[in-house]
Amino acid sequence: MEAKTLQETANGKNLLLLVMLRWLAVGGQIVTILFVSVGLGIALPVVPMALVILFLIALNLVSLLRSRAKAAITNGELFAALLFDVGALTVQLYLSGGAMNPFTSLFLLQVILGAVLLPPVPIWILVAFAGACFLGLTRFFRSLDLSAYEHMHGPMGFFDLHVVGMFICFLLAAVLLVLFLTRVTRNLRDQDRRLSELRQQSAEEEHIVRMGLLASGAAHELGTPMATLSVILNDWERMPSLPDELGSEITEMQTALARCKEIVSRILLAAGEARGEEFERTTLGAFIDDVVAEWRETRAPPRLDYISDVGTDTIIASDTAIRQILLNVFDNALEASPAWVGIEAFRRGDLLTITVRDRGAGFAPEILANFGKPYQSTKKRSGSGLGLFLVVNVLRKLGGTVVARNDHSLGAAVEVCLPIGALSIEGEQIHVVG
Repeated sequence: MEAKTLQETANGKNLLLLVMLRWLAVGGQIVTILFVSVGLGIALPVVPMALVILFLIALNLVSLLRSRAKAAITNGELFAALLFDVGALTVQLYLSGGAMNPFTSLFLLQVILGAVLLPPVPIWILVAFAGACFLGLTRFFRSLDLSAYEHMHGPMGFFDLHVVGMFICFLLAAVLLVLFLTRVTRNLRDQDRRLSELRQQSAEEEHIVRMGLLASGAAHELGTPMATLSVILNDWERMPSLPDELGSEITEMQTALARCKEIVSRILLAAGEARGEEFERTTLGAFIDDVVAEWRETRAPPRLDYISDVGTDTIIASDTAIRQILLNVFDNALEASPAWVGIEAFRRGDLLTITVRDRGAGFAPEILANFGKPYQSTKKRSGSGLGLFLVVNVLRKLGGTVVARNDHSLGAAVEVCLPIGALSIEGEQIHVVG
């Protein structure tokens, strides 16, 4: 489906290119008719030729309206547009000398455009149609009265005029082909680049699925040994002859074990395997405040500057995946800058923007160039770089973005933008006073 969408997008761009070329054809025909009629004194059927020009203008207006519509542009529409162009050219040549007109070479221009834009079957149909039109012009055409021109320029005057017309036709076809093929080639490069991005995105999503399965499996396997440890610690705690110092250590161990269970529960919940937790309803501001408070409590940064301004708050469902990616970003900032971390949360229309700043060394150029790719990290340990990779891909799934930059000599900043609609519940909102 995505490949089809890319093809339709390319067809839309190519239709606009045909529109541009048709405007050039309209301008060229007007100039040519005026030059031949007024400058050379050769009588032309101006009214019928003007009607053809008006038809081309109307066709362009319809094409422009069609390109602005949401419906996709098909190969059939491009084929029909080229057939109309060949038909209009045939009528103009019929009215101006038929196959003897030097501008018959423009048939070849239409065929080349079709060869670039269309599949094989429509191309050969277009070739047959253009060939039939050319053959018809050898038998059926409106003759031009050149007696006055030959009288003024001699018997060779018409031949010289024909040579000049052939040169102008060659020059016009060459310029139009260069302009058109350059733009089509650019469109094809853009399409190939987009396809490459989609393949990369598909590979990254597959990587995430594998990581999710691995994390879910590990969480399930950890459940049994953690339950065993919990039973043993509870038994030790109830031992009557337990030394006081060992009792305090057991309490710390139970706290750490409870923390491990909480982490495992979040892994399972993020993987779609809820462990019976009730649905938690909260507001956007409360959710962000809660995430920051949890991170402050568990990581204990020496200094945290936190600013939150969500304006009109929204009722949302507390999302563990969003919570985890924010914690990942906070952790990366603290690791780069142990002394200070700044967090700013703002609402701009339908977007929630959270900017996390640090005063570390900043991102290396190669990290910024490959930001969000797996295993892109300056940390010398296995598995580094997966945190931001998960952040980027989870946000992309939700329609959000993440941007990293260096703030000159003040460290680095990571800006997370998320559509509020991805978290909101049925569009409910409440107004936060003060």
